[in-house]
Amino acid sequence: MRANQEHERSIKQIKNTNNRASERAKMSPSPDLARILPRVLIVSRRTVRKNKFVDFVGEYHLDLIVGYGAVPVIVPRVAGVHTLLDSFEPIHGVLLCEGEDVDPSLYDGGDAGAGLSAEQLDAVRSLHPSDAAIDHEKDSIELRLARRCLERNIPYLGICRGSQVLNVACGGSLYQDVDHELAAAAPAAVRHIDYDDYDGHRHPVRVLPGTPLHEWFAESLDGEDNQLTVNSYHHQGVRRLAERFVPMAFAPDGLVEGFYDPDAYNPGEGKFIMGLQFHPERMRKPGSDEFDYPGCPKAYQEFVRAVVAYQERLAAAALLDRRAPASPKLNQEMEKQRKVLVRSFSLAKNLYVSGAEAGSPRPAEQRELDAGAEFLEVKTNQAFRMHTGCQVCQLPFRANRRRVCACAVQSNTAALSVQQEKRLKQMGATVRNASGYLNRLKLNEGREAAARALMAKMSVEQLSDLASFYHIMGNICSEVLDRKLHSAAPAP
Repeated sequence: MRANQEHERSIKQIKNTNNRASERAKMSPSPDLARILPRVLIVSRRTVRKNKFVDFVGEYHLDLIVGYGAVPVIVPRVAGVHTLLDSFEPIHGVLLCEGEDVDPSLYDGGDAGAGLSAEQLDAVRSLHPSDAAIDHEKDSIELRLARRCLERNIPYLGICRGSQVLNVACGGSLYQDVDHELAAAAPAAVRHIDYDDYDGHRHPVRVLPGTPLHEWFAESLDGEDNQLTVNSYHHQGVRRLAERFVPMAFAPDGLVEGFYDPDAYNPGEGKFIMGLQFHPERMRKPGSDEFDYPGCPKAYQEFVRAVVAYQERLAAAALLDRRAPASPKLNQEMEKQRKVLVRSFSLAKNLYVSGAEAGSPRPAEQRELDAGAEFLEVKTNQAFRMHTGCQVCQLPFRANRRRVCACAVQSNTAALSVQQEKRLKQMGATVRNASGYLNRLKLNEGREAAARALMAKMSVEQLSDLASFYHIMGNICSEVLDRKLHSAAPAP
């Protein structure tokens, strides 16, 4: 019966292909052959067809990425690809979507009571045979891509499994099976998957104010609870949300249905880190490609907007690098001095971060620290002399023409600019003030421990409301601060 339903759905999708192509043409701007579109990496999922593995990606995702102005680059799920990700550069965005369950060993062990018994695992594998299988290669590829995005602020959109991968990459954990681990203690029962009606299945979610999701669906939200009905197809979900993320929506059973990083969300500046457990791309009216709500494609639209902005930022940075003069090569002695100074400032940083726990520096380390201190003093004096004139030939320097006296060149040392001098003084002050900083840190740790103890007694809903409140307060504070700064600024 399930095979027949799959076949009917496939026929319906094929019939709608031309309609989607027409819609894509309407979305797409007029083509500019001189412009290279940004690249969005999407990892394929594999299935068996005619006794062979076949890699595929859902066409809904591809349609939306292409329609809003980017090029999807499919990363095949084949052995060894996780070692070849550098070959897929440049990467302007990553979209991760459906797939098998994430390997529990990648997140399990940090939560009390987490995990399933052998009997429960057998029941899950029997009920969800295509999802409960672990695909280690896909896990490896997608986790490496997610971490690359987080390290380099590359726009990332995770749908369904893609949101779970993002949470795991940031230290969060998952329910191995929502029905076994959450449903018993949940305030309300929710059906997160319906094998008999993939696309038609819906369940409600509560959208939190002050989030991108609320902004996208504002005109469609129902009642004071800001409810929305969404399509979902999963049996796992976020158990413990990673600390950097803020929830955007909850199902009635308390499961997180959407989250994002507010510090990495500004599509116009190329910033976008988000995970959605539900499927906005599948939320379409029966027998049609028309979306349930106008906000359904917004996640893809804003994601691609961030991807385009990120590509433009990379292009601008590359242009500056090409225009910048080549750095002069250091002779052997200066290169040796440079390495000593790098080591010195690295030691100073470690002392600053570790404080009393680091203990006293060893004699060799103390000598390297002394070298850094001497460098600060010498370079500060050099900077002063550069402002007054050459101490050898007594000739004044022409700063407005960017000239340097030949004596300075012959001495094989370059004086610092005012900005560099200021930075060096700041570095010295940072190390000197380490003791005061550690005292303040201990005080803050006490306050944080008290706050954590209080929040541990709060419910999930109370915590999510609190997080939303402080996020809104932060935005208001930033706006008021900007107005005060602008009003205090002297008129030109």
